[in-house]
Amino acid sequence: MSFGSILQTFNDVIWSGPLIIGILFVGFFLTFRLKFFQIFQLKKAFYFLFHDEKGGPGEISSFGALCTALSATIGTGNIVGVATAICLGGPGALFWMVFAAFLGMATKYAEGLLAVKYRKIQPNGRVLGGPFYYIETGLKEIYNKNFKWLAYLFAIFGVCAGLFGIGTLTQVNSISTAMNVLIPSDTLFSIGNHNFSYTTVISGAIITILVALVLIGGLRRIAKVATIIVPFMVISYVGICLFMLIYNAEKIFPACQLILESAFSGGALQGGAIGTLMIAMQKGIARGIFSNEAGLGSAPIAAAAAKTNNPARQGLVCMTGTFIDTIIVCSMTGLAVITTGAWLEPGLEGAAVTLFAFNKGLPFASIISETLLSFSLAIFAFTTILGWNYYSEKCLEYILGAKKPKAQIIFRCFYILAVFLGPYLTVQAVWTIADIFNGLMAFPNLIAILLLNGVILKESQKSKKGN
Repeated sequence: MSFGSILQTFNDVIWSGPLIIGILFVGFFLTFRLKFFQIFQLKKAFYFLFHDEKGGPGEISSFGALCTALSATIGTGNIVGVATAICLGGPGALFWMVFAAFLGMATKYAEGLLAVKYRKIQPNGRVLGGPFYYIETGLKEIYNKNFKWLAYLFAIFGVCAGLFGIGTLTQVNSISTAMNVLIPSDTLFSIGNHNFSYTTVISGAIITILVALVLIGGLRRIAKVATIIVPFMVISYVGICLFMLIYNAEKIFPACQLILESAFSGGALQGGAIGTLMIAMQKGIARGIFSNEAGLGSAPIAAAAAKTNNPARQGLVCMTGTFIDTIIVCSMTGLAVITTGAWLEPGLEGAAVTLFAFNKGLPFASIISETLLSFSLAIFAFTTILGWNYYSEKCLEYILGAKKPKAQIIFRCFYILAVFLGPYLTVQAVWTIADIFNGLMAFPNLIAILLLNGVILKESQKSKKGN
């Protein structure tokens, strides 16, 4: 059995029924427990997003915390991941992606709330927070039992996800793939059956250098870069996709019909094979989680640093991240891929699918369409790399202790090395590794959220009375 087949088997086990059911169950449970607050509190959540709380402890603004989280979540999953899900699971995968995101808004709210509730403020003002703290402190406070082992598990999986999966390899690999389509070049060298062009080598090197320059500055520099880049990139990308859909408006309704039919029947054709309902659900939910990270426990690491005294308030701000990331951005990508028929094109995978959609759907010369998408992909991936470095460093900090500056420096070196190596791995292997660690992170985090649901409800009610 090959290494790729072993990875795929392991991934199939992780993302089998129990995890999908677990993610959906937690989302359903919190949605009903909080009386569908995703709908009724969304307006307030966006108000809090743009109106910072005065005088709260923390390191960065609520908006900065969200932008840091969005910098990590809005990445290749929004462009490449959506296309991959639709190609493998049919158009119905987009429905399950959005459905899971709606439930995920409740989960993301809970994560942000708990992160602020159980964070630790050091004498120098530095914040220590994230799932490992609400797993350790919160569960001990409620149940009087030691769950530190579960917190350590989360932290270990978080380090691996950042270093080997979602934070590095997938992002750089997708950038180099897109750049090769945009700027074809001759082969520079080969490894086995794989050829690597000048474009691959140069684009990988440039991204590596830029990442290294930003990481030197730590959280505040990452947050500063994120607050500038993230709003610009979201508005620009959504604007391009909206223009494409308006230009192809007559195809939107048939595409929506196809999405709904495929979601519940699984009857979508791809390469001559009929996708099943389970595959559509699995790929849609898995890629949705990869994109918005609801349930993974990554976003609360950034949320914990927000300047606020109100855990529920930051929870609402966190919730807007899932709405923006999946329900808006991923839906735009998915509709672009489906309306143009790009998902049916043989021989295309990853970024090439979305590039085809942009070429076919936009009334521009191919070089312009390809440049627009490649630029968006590069920016998305770059910010994700930065955000996940912060996440994985915080996970490492929890494992080793806060006073290990040398370990932090060594880790950053390995992180930069992983970014450098990303372009030279196959697309399938990279995404499979990312899915594995995403799934492993979700298990301890979902357990903690479920066990702390009473705290979530109590804090929500207290905040409502206070407002």
